[in-house]
Amino acid sequence: MAVQPEAAHERQHHDRPAPVWLQRISLFILVLFCVYLGVLVTVLPWWPRVWDHNNLFNAYPTIGAILRNGAIKGLISGLGLLDIWIGISEVIQYRDYRG
Repeated sequence: MAVQPEAAHERQHHDRPAPVWLQRISLFILVLFCVYLGVLVTVLPWWPRVWDHNNLFNAYPTIGAILRNGAIKGLISGLGLLDIWIGISEVIQYRDYRG
């Protein structure tokens, strides 16, 4: 069974990496998202106006009591720091893929 030239051309077209400018914009958006979300998740548990006076916590007092615990707040902040680290490591490990 012979491969048709058009099918081979289509397969080569789909195997090429994205243009470098698109790779860099994608990296920028990913890093911006990771760092923004990481800062938000790191800071929010320690902001009493937002965290302690939350309607969700007031509606479910058991969950509110658990999430107001300092160790749980620290765990959530740790996840935020991990998210920031993921964004930074993406920048450090970035390589352009050229076709």
